Amino acid sequence: MLPLPDGALGMLSAFDRTAARLVRVGLLLPWANVAVETELGRLGLTNTVFHHARLVPASRTTAVDSSFWHGLRAASADALNSLSHVPLDAAILACTSAGFSDGRPDLPSGVVTAFDALLAALAALHVSRVVLATPYPTSVTEAESAALAKAGVEVLALASLGLDDGYPDVTLDQVHGLLEQLPASAVRSADAVVLSCTGWHTLPVVKEFEHRLGKPVLSSNLAMGLLAARISAGVAL
Repeated sequence: MLPLPDGALGMLSAFDRTAARLVRVGLLLPWANVAVETELGRLGLTNTVFHHARLVPASRTTAVDSSFWHGLRAASADALNSLSHVPLDAAILACTSAGFSDGRPDLPSGVVTAFDALLAALAALHVSRVVLATPYPTSVTEAESAALAKAGVEVLALASLGLDDGYPDVTLDQVHGLLEQLPASAVRSADAVVLSCTGWHTLPVVKEFEHRLGKPVLSSNLAMGLLAARISAGVAL
């Protein structure tokens, strides 16, 4: 393969153009998440088909907390079973925070989380230092920072909206404002900007800030798209 262009979106396009085959990816979606289907559909992948199954936690809540994460993981087996007649190449629990919070119960064999996809994308981009922005409560954002550090990715600065719910309603102006809160020196020193969470709409901001900053801007949804595109291009994860 030719050297990949800079930026997460450039990498995504390059993988899709060199795809060796069509792939099918099962997305296990938190039941109130409407951003994943919207944003993945706008990535322009021509060699990936996403198949969706909804996860309804036993608590029937939508706020990010231990009962919500536990409920998503517990519901994953039945959701994956609903896709059992689809020849899947990968299956993703499309929730970032469920991947770095309490990891119980175990996920079905072969299922990865959006956080796993994020780590894979950072590795593919050779990123070791990031700034992190999320809609999460501060404690959840700090937990993600710790999980990134454990995986070898240094978080130079972080910012969060402090919300435990209502992520689809976050406006692009709010995302802009959040990014402006990050110290300019940390942004300059970072290899990439991470917009974590699959539940908010960030794709227009990704495009804008990659151009403005001249470095990769990686969202959770874009990371899941990259995982699928790498599989279609036959690139090892």
